[in-house]
Amino acid sequence: MRQRSRVRGALAVVAAVFAVAALPGQAYAADGPGTYTFDPDAKAVSGVEVNADATELTSGSVYKSSIKAGQKLYYRLNLDAKTNAYVSAVVVPRDAGKVAYGDGITVSVRDSSDDQCSSGDALFGSAQYPRPIAAYASRRVDKENTSCQEAGTYYVLVERETKATSGQGDWDLELRYASEPKLAQASSAPTEAPSAWPSASPLPPTAADDNTRHGGAGYYDATSLQTGEWKDRIEPGQTLFYRVPVDWGQQVFATAGLSNSTTGKGQYVSSALAMSLDNPAIGHVDNVSPMSYAGKPTSVSLDPLPPVAYRNRFDSSDNVSAMRFAGWYYLSVSLSPEVAKAYGDKPIALTLQINVTGKAVDSPYTGDAGIFGVTQGDKDMARKGQNGAQAARSESRSSTMKLVAAAGIGAGAVLVLWIGAWMLIARRRAAAVPAAPTGGGQYPYGGPPQAW
Repeated sequence: MRQRSRVRGALAVVAAVFAVAALPGQAYAADGPGTYTFDPDAKAVSGVEVNADATELTSGSVYKSSIKAGQKLYYRLNLDAKTNAYVSAVVVPRDAGKVAYGDGITVSVRDSSDDQCSSGDALFGSAQYPRPIAAYASRRVDKENTSCQEAGTYYVLVERETKATSGQGDWDLELRYASEPKLAQASSAPTEAPSAWPSASPLPPTAADDNTRHGGAGYYDATSLQTGEWKDRIEPGQTLFYRVPVDWGQQVFATAGLSNSTTGKGQYVSSALAMSLDNPAIGHVDNVSPMSYAGKPTSVSLDPLPPVAYRNRFDSSDNVSAMRFAGWYYLSVSLSPEVAKAYGDKPIALTLQINVTGKAVDSPYTGDAGIFGVTQGDKDMARKGQNGAQAARSESRSSTMKLVAAAGIGAGAVLVLWIGAWMLIARRRAAAVPAAPTGGGQYPYGGPPQAW
């Protein structure tokens, strides 16, 4: 009976592993218009108005903070003399308060003497409704510069600009700090920006049989897309996030279109749809002039951008300079809450046309490029329309099924061994029992052999 219990135990282990594999994963999705999905691993950090009290940020980490109207907040960096550092800030207004044309944030990296290494800003502009917007700044190692080159203490300064007539509520911040990998051959890296690149928009992509892709509610759960035409639906006041893998030497083109509305009377809504593109460091690349809407089909496209290249960083224009590394490029599409007043609060059909053109070339970095590269796994995610969280769960399930397979093989081997041992013991016991006497005699040892 002891052998039977052990076999049952092995089978119970296998059953338990299958049960774990079947548990549903936790999803991260928008709960409604205006909802933003923060990275669940983001660490809470408080910015300070006195730089000497600033909390240190570490490379490869994500942080959540907040900023009040008119505040200037410091965070600390400890940098070496060889590594390019990038810090981005996503600003997320907590309520639907009014924002003005010049409202937004400025992000800068400064040395211990408060000399500015670089800065970037994110403004709401003519699309004057609250939504997530992003900006970044960097400390770049450059032999031609004399400032911001030494190892030591640096600071990230985030400044909020809010007009007196705008909403005064707190804004959340999602901060990211990333370090750029080292060049494989630093001495041979080009130091001049490109002067020309293909500017003709490619032909519209073909729609897949199943081309529905619902955008995420933040950079963390942005839905992956590849070249193609994709359908979604967007509600007034909502911002949807998508990401596209763009490798070295490749260009990305994007067009967003709204369908006609079956409600309303053709009312004109200015700056109804806003679309922005951000690079792998969540640094702003470009945006379109916000598109107006009058209930009829309309679309807007990003201006042609150069192929991804290391040398783009030497260009004086921000949109070219931001196309400086490969990786996930993020598209955010926002629909004005004013659309609800004219056409109701039901979602409107949204179409995205994505084209990634050009042959991928080798990475200029040595070793693992991290977020500044495109892997086969990234391409698979784009093909499947997964976000990062979904891909992680799929990988976890795959690992679990491998464990299940191993457990099944192990349990099967245990079962076979115990059955073999069981049969061997039974045969030996049977062989050890004397044969019954003939002629109706009695069994020795007080009775017949006991059944096993």
